[in-house]
This record gives sequence, structure tokens and C-alpha cells, in this order.
Amino acid sequence: MNEAQVRDLVESKLATIPDFPEPGVIFRDLTPVFADGPAFHALSEALTAPFAGRFDHLAGLEARGFLLAGAASALCGAGVLPIRKAGKLPRAVLREEYDLEYGTAAFEVHEGELPPGSRVLIIDDVLATGGTVEAAAALIERAGWLVAGVSVAIELPALGGRARLGDRIEIRSLLQY
Repeated sequence: MNEAQVRDLVESKLATIPDFPEPGVIFRDLTPVFADGPAFHALSEALTAPFAGRFDHLAGLEARGFLLAGAASALCGAGVLPIRKAGKLPRAVLREEYDLEYGTAAFEVHEGELPPGSRVLIIDDVLATGGTVEAAAALIERAGWLVAGVSVAIELPALGGRARLGDRIEIRSLLQY
């Protein structure tokens, strides 16, 4: 299936919810895509295809990024690096804080989880303001690994995430709204 066909299939399964989580916001819900085997399979393949041969591991950002990275991993054979919200990992961790609209949050990874120099493709559901992806990339680099790129199902260009990340990281998105 080519990228245009995958885009059409995924878009046909998306649920669009107006005024969620607040008035004026249009929420694009991927859970119907996850529930449809062929659509989920196609999306998972499409997220890694542009980066084929350029990554060793997939980093899934908590929580929907876990689903996408896990499925893509099963298809391409790469391992998954879970990038967790703070306080969820039992061993020694590296931590990266990022800003939220009203406060801060943090991501963590286990120290030494991957060999030094591992090429890591960041997988997530949505690129909006770019804060979570920026934090994940900083964490990966601090750990001594290389960011192979960022691949997301949906990008919201008006929120500036791509610009925030600059030109140093290749970003691919299947759908833009």
C-alpha cells in the first residue's frame, strides 16, 4: 500500500470530535484506527518506511506512542525504547523536563538501556507544539544515542512543533491538520 492509500485509510477511520478537550479544539482520535487491524497495520508500517535502514530502535512516547512503536517494532524487527512519564521506571534513569500549558512534566529512560550510538526513531501519535518530542530527543541525545528522526501519525502545523525542533531532526507526518 502506498503512502497516499495509507493516508486515505487512516483518515477514513479517524474520529473527529469538536470542542474536545475544550471549546474550539478539534480532536482527531486515533483509537478507531488502533481498533481496525488493517488500518493499524498500515499506519505502523507507514511510520517506519521513510526511515528504513536508518534506525536500530523505536522510541515510543507514553502513552499512544507505545502502541504505535510496539506495532511498528513487530513489523520491522527493531526493539522498542519506552520513554516514560516520570516515576514509572524501576532502575536508574535519565530525566528530561518539559513545559506544559500549566506547569511542567518529565520523561525518563533507563540509563544504559541501549548501546552507545544506537540510532533511535521517535514514534508518537501527534506532533503539536513539539514539547514532548523535543524532550524525548534531548533525553535520547543525553543518553548517548542518536535521534534517527521523528515519525508521527498526525501533525498540527499551526501549533509550531516542527519549527520548534528546527532542521536538525528529520520529521515525517502522515496526516496534517
